Amino acid sequence: MTRLWLGLLRLLHATLPTAALARLGEGLGVLLHAVAHTRRHVVLTNLRLCFPELAEAERTALCRAHFRASGRATLLEAVSWWGDRAEVERLVRLEGVEHLSPHLGKPLIWLAPHFVGLNLGGVRVSAEFAPCVSIYARIKNPALDRLMLHARTRFGASELYSRHDGIKPVIRAIRRGLPFYYLPDLDYGARDAVFVPFFGVPAATITGMARLARATGAVVVPCITRWQGDHYETRFYPAWDDYPSDDVVADTRRMNAFIEERVKEMPEQYFWLHKRFKTRPDGDKGSLYER
Repeated sequence: MTRLWLGLLRLLHATLPTAALARLGEGLGVLLHAVAHTRRHVVLTNLRLCFPELAEAERTALCRAHFRASGRATLLEAVSWWGDRAEVERLVRLEGVEHLSPHLGKPLIWLAPHFVGLNLGGVRVSAEFAPCVSIYARIKNPALDRLMLHARTRFGASELYSRHDGIKPVIRAIRRGLPFYYLPDLDYGARDAVFVPFFGVPAATITGMARLARATGAVVVPCITRWQGDHYETRFYPAWDDYPSDDVVADTRRMNAFIEERVKEMPEQYFWLHKRFKTRPDGDKGSLYER
């Protein structure tokens, strides 16, 4: 089934313009919204927790828009897998590079939260600033896992490490001057995490960014990818001053607060399919997502 799906996607990429592929992906998202009942429940639960001020009809519309954005991003992954560099550059444009330039070649962390265009943004910045370094979670499907690794390394000798490899290889890479594309905003469990608010809800959030910045002397430059009409835009923000502080909890809260502000700008594009509040302070895993 995977080979059939990938073969079809490769054919679509070869025969359709990017705009048509994006529209087809949005249609796929509409279909998934209709049939993926469990995932739709996860999205609506997240939206209820994070946007209690919205009416139910507004959250339902936002959920539908999220599925469209996710479907679009899913099909456009084909560009990162099989498109040439010029096609990737047309699809994903860079903004705010002036915030980044003074820090290149020095210890640097890109804070890259989980918006749905995250993977395409990662491929674009790795093409522009390779070699880079990143951590990834292995995909159970071997074919998809190989494609994701291929996409992140195809335009330069970037280094990717599994979460199971530990953090030491990443620390060494950062100290050598490789920018670290870091995705620290999912619920990875209570280990190495603190509970800090995300839209007012206590969320298990790993403290890795503050600890890495302290261990390497790295500057943190946020890096956000969003859909803008007919393309993605990966924007770099000004480097954070006075980071890290002496308070790792405050530093982690600062990260979540920054992500919140970006989510409010494009709420349909955040990765609501993830059970962000699965780990609870009382240890009752998944209770918020029970039907």
